[in-house]
Amino acid sequence: MQYPEKLWFSENYLVRLFTLLEALGGGDEIDKIKAAIEAGDDPLEDLQVEYTRLFINGAPHVVAPPYASVYMDKTINGKFSEKILEFYQAHGYTMTSHGDLPDNLVHQLEFLSFLAEDQNREVEKKFIKHFFLPWFQIFSARVKEEAEHPFYHVIISIIDFFTKEEEEYGVQLNEA
Repeated sequence: MQYPEKLWFSENYLVRLFTLLEALGGGDEIDKIKAAIEAGDDPLEDLQVEYTRLFINGAPHVVAPPYASVYMDKTINGKFSEKILEFYQAHGYTMTSHGDLPDNLVHQLEFLSFLAEDQNREVEKKFIKHFFLPWFQIFSARVKEEAEHPFYHVIISIIDFFTKEEEEYGVQLNEA
């Protein structure tokens, strides 16, 4: 969910993505992404344009800002963002002063990956329940509805698949 760059958006990345999708039974999604890549002049630029439209600067508004506080507080860098930063810090995760806001989707996914790597399942479940799922459901619905490139619909679906535990927790959406 980072801005598409040549450094990581490579043939190797696509091979790994398609392998994962194949393992999850996502043959149709593979075909859609391949067709979109083949239809464009520059696959990287196509993804960059779509990323910008969806998450940074769409007209007349940003379609799906990737910040939890936008959905939970109706503002950027709100109290929900502060609570996320406090949670990170309480569990040994610090952010650089020049980094993006702590409630950015990329930082949340990175934090979850660190917890998974450390096999800290208890903290991972708590973070997903209290900080990730309440806003991600709204965000993912927007992306799935508005994405013009299948890549972003697929990536959001993968994130949803790997974090879907709302049935276990009974998470309620905060429609603030």
